[in-house]
Amino acid sequence: MTTLPEVPAELTEFWQATDRIERLQQTVSPSRLGLWHSCRLKFFFRHILEIRKAPTSSMHCGSTVHGVLKVWNMSRWRREPLVIERFKLLFDKQWTELQADPRIQWEEGEETAERTSAWRALEYYFTETPIRADDRPEAVEVAVRADLSKRGLPTLVGIIDLVRAGGRIVDFKLVGKTPDPEMVIHTHETQLTAYSVLYRDATGRQESALELHHLVRTRTPKLITTSLPPATQQQLDRLFRQIESYRQGVARRDFVRSPGFACKGCEYFGECRSWSP
Repeated sequence: MTTLPEVPAELTEFWQATDRIERLQQTVSPSRLGLWHSCRLKFFFRHILEIRKAPTSSMHCGSTVHGVLKVWNMSRWRREPLVIERFKLLFDKQWTELQADPRIQWEEGEETAERTSAWRALEYYFTETPIRADDRPEAVEVAVRADLSKRGLPTLVGIIDLVRAGGRIVDFKLVGKTPDPEMVIHTHETQLTAYSVLYRDATGRQESALELHHLVRTRTPKLITTSLPPATQQQLDRLFRQIESYRQGVARRDFVRSPGFACKGCEYFGECRSWSP
């Protein structure tokens, strides 16, 4: 019986990376697009090498809150009673389950403080939300895709947090400080415009508005709601140009560092410091 030679580990890793690069050129999501344009090396660590990291405390808080909001929105769609105690139990369950693997390494007293502030912000949202209890959603956490091949671009994919009655697209954000109104519009334009494209492709209609609901988990919780008009042609053109840049950059393996203030909290800081092109 002939024994085949063992494939070198570095060659296997090269094939796997090549396969991932090919797949990443076929589709693009708002989150991948945002990461690509913020730091291409971080994109490489996360999506090409697929290095798993424990979520940061803020990421964990955001995932927990989003999970509860999904059930809250589904409850409104099903016309179920909106009982706060039920959502508190769900919050506690989500908090534990979402950090099972990989586990977060909390500093002393950090978990209790983070957990308390996240729940307070969520509880405040339930009482101050601009969404009426009888406002039945069009869609909740819906996965959508838009074929952009006619533009020579990858398929756009994404998950929209909420579509309110009348086609109002809503995205939820959990933040630690009050956002600057002008910066909110600027930094979230790509994501919201992508949702516009996805909604229009899925329904054949233009969205009526775009909304950002910022749950601010300061000592005294706040809710900052930003309402924007439907995406303009200029915004659509900017989005398509960004996707084109993504497609071309991934194809030529343009994975380089982007040092800046955001590096302080990056989970790949160690890998970045030892990176060699």
